[in-house]
Amino acid sequence: MKALVFALCVVFAFSGVRAQTAAWQPSAGHTQVAIWPGAAPDAQAVAGPEAAETSGKDFLVAGRPAVGVSNVTRPTMTVYSPEGKNTGAAVVVFPGGGYQVLAIDLEGTEVCDWLTPRGITCVLLKYRVTDVGPYPKSGPYPESPMALEDAQRTVGLVRSHAAEWHIDPHKIGVLGFSAGGHLSAAISTHFEKRLYPAVDAADKESCRPDFAVAIYPGHLSLSAAEWDAKQGVKKFAVPHPANADEELGLNPEIPVTSQTPPTFLLQAEDDHVDDVNDSLAYYIALKKAGVPVEMHLYAHGGHAFGLRRTELPITGWPQLVETWLGAIGMIPQ
Repeated sequence: MKALVFALCVVFAFSGVRAQTAAWQPSAGHTQVAIWPGAAPDAQAVAGPEAAETSGKDFLVAGRPAVGVSNVTRPTMTVYSPEGKNTGAAVVVFPGGGYQVLAIDLEGTEVCDWLTPRGITCVLLKYRVTDVGPYPKSGPYPESPMALEDAQRTVGLVRSHAAEWHIDPHKIGVLGFSAGGHLSAAISTHFEKRLYPAVDAADKESCRPDFAVAIYPGHLSLSAAEWDAKQGVKKFAVPHPANADEELGLNPEIPVTSQTPPTFLLQAEDDHVDDVNDSLAYYIALKKAGVPVEMHLYAHGGHAFGLRRTELPITGWPQLVETWLGAIGMIPQ
């Protein structure tokens, strides 16, 4: 039985698996393109071949299953271009899955189905993840550099293809869920230098997003006590701020500055996978740095609801993002 992990070492297991394929393929009319011309940097062995698996009855969102992709070693991007109107804006989408799998439809293709009719180019990134197995699993930067390398590379590629894809190079953002929400924050704060040697001209383009959306993000808060405990396991690059609140502190590996792009945050207070403190800590840091930020917290919603509408008000969040994108000048109001 495979497992689809949606954040921070919390796993919900598939049961009653209905379908499995050797590798995920996008819908007809769309083509995956490898983001690296050769071998990806920092490649590592995985437990098996890439596999796409559909959840069973034990995991349904709005009454429907989800598809998880595991053991991704060949990262790809799939471009979904708008038909009709084109605002010039583009969004690189990072599905969640605890950096072990990717919720490729719930937090990937369904995002593109929402954005493209609104004139926004959507670029779905299938970044590298490894499932639990005999090999080291992937994780957030700096524990593992792979996902952030893939994200940096993809934003540069999108910017380098801006004219060809009818994109405004100053309106390229990122949107991620759970671990993908953390990845949105990571690339928002790690864009001045690539983690890998330049491959081609695309790596000379800026990989700074012009805006970022993080939906129920994880890995963003860390108390001083938690940081000290992690230091005992592995030496991290950034010391925890001496004045950090013992109960609520930003993960020091997310170094917010005034150059961090405008950010939208959304989370439920009853999210038992990624604590609401993740959004709160990041929000406070962004405000202190003078970065435009909008945050929405809801009492109920849990985790991993994607864009699927239910009776819960939090699932109306896509309209909030559209309004925000208009307010910051990325799309017409």
